[in-house]
Amino acid sequence: MQFQDYYTTLGVSRTASADDIKRAYRKLAKEWHPDRHPPHKRKDVEDKFKAISEANEVLSDPEKRKRFDSLGEHWRHGQDFQRPHGGGQGGFRNVSPEDFARMFGGAAGPGGMGGGGFSDFFSQMFGDMFAGQGGAAGRGRAQATAERGEDAEAAIEVKVGDALLGGKKPFALRIAVPCSACEGEGRVGRRACPACAGLGSNQREQSVDLTIPKDARDGQVLRLRGLGEPGDGGPGDLLLTLRLVPDDVYRLHFDDVEADVVVAPWDLLDGAKVDVAVPGGTATARVPAGTKPGQKLRLRGQGLARADGSRGDLFLVVRLGLPEPLTERQQELLRELGKDAGPVRGGAAR
Repeated sequence: MQFQDYYTTLGVSRTASADDIKRAYRKLAKEWHPDRHPPHKRKDVEDKFKAISEANEVLSDPEKRKRFDSLGEHWRHGQDFQRPHGGGQGGFRNVSPEDFARMFGGAAGPGGMGGGGFSDFFSQMFGDMFAGQGGAAGRGRAQATAERGEDAEAAIEVKVGDALLGGKKPFALRIAVPCSACEGEGRVGRRACPACAGLGSNQREQSVDLTIPKDARDGQVLRLRGLGEPGDGGPGDLLLTLRLVPDDVYRLHFDDVEADVVVAPWDLLDGAKVDVAVPGGTATARVPAGTKPGQKLRLRGQGLARADGSRGDLFLVVRLGLPEPLTERQQELLRELGKDAGPVRGGAAR
């Protein structure tokens, strides 16, 4: 079996805390879970996932981690070693913290070592040797502040018109919830929980009505409180990136917005006024007489918000339209108009 440096596998330093290791493992396990990769990559992904799980199993266990730190690639050789028993010269025997306390005058309480200065003294002298057995070290860990869950990231496509005019956008979001099989621990005994693959959480779908902010712009990141990963101190947040996409009327043009406005042929001859939806209400745009189809009219400051706090412009692209349906008389007049007219071409036509 090829040796792997478990710290390198999880991408943490050798002084990483238990919480650092737990966070690193959950992130990598989520990234390399076999179900998230195509079948043709399954073998390599499964090998990577097993290596990550093995690294977490060792580094999350205080005893195994100590052996690994001391022995490196030979850490497994010391797993079954026991010191010789007996009272002869050179003999040793294992002593529990309770026996150790009684041997040196300490009172052993229900939780292990006694509650006097004795246990505090030896906790300071021997550090983690008495971890979880009471004393100052145990009390310090018990009083540690529970950490909130990790922030999650996602992206959502929003139509340019919705971003410009505001409103609500319903969407379905897959969020992580604590695994009921392992109560969010990610482990059952000393093994990774099979129900959540050691992640400590499972995915479920949740519907959310997103209120589009007035300063919405492409690439903007919104923070949705409490929709991130679960944690002992409460869930994290969801960082939602807005990706603006064109719709039937509105589209992005660099920092500005273009929108089609359809007018009748006689409006191009004599000019007309048209009402246009803009952020916060309605604006009236004037189409001058003689305007040609495809010509742009600018409404300054009526576009999307910019990163510097200003607003872009809204360009109205004039399109030609006809009433629907046309009466027989209107159709006759159009045919009559076309008899002596020259060719009209545009766009891709030649």
